[in-house]
Amino acid sequence: MTTAVDPDNTPIEGTVFTPRQVRLLKIAVVTMGLMLLAGLGAVIVGMIYQASKVGKKPVSAAAPAALESGIADAGALTVPEGSKVSSMALDGNRLAVHLTTPEGGEIAIVDLTTGRVLSRITLQTGTSPAQ
Repeated sequence: MTTAVDPDNTPIEGTVFTPRQVRLLKIAVVTMGLMLLAGLGAVIVGMIYQASKVGKKPVSAAAPAALESGIADAGALTVPEGSKVSSMALDGNRLAVHLTTPEGGEIAIVDLTTGRVLSRITLQTGTSPAQ
């Protein structure tokens, strides 16, 4: 029984690969290289896009003049007579002010964009009710 020898199936001298396999390998390597370059280009374009958005936050409609001048004037917080500010904590655009008053402690939460006091929490001393 004789078989026809396909000239394309003979391995290249010194290798186990046929010319057809080498051609397919070249196509695969070039395709993967182009995909790698396209992915790298997409990452670079994404970085440039994200960097161009830095510092472009939407301006609040409540205080555009204060933001334009660079000085944020959020308003005034009324502190009761005989009180003092014990501490403050900032979280985003909200400020928590801990006041020590003769009657006890109080926490005022202020929205810095509008200057409005969002809530006042009175701190009471004593024992908590049993649960």
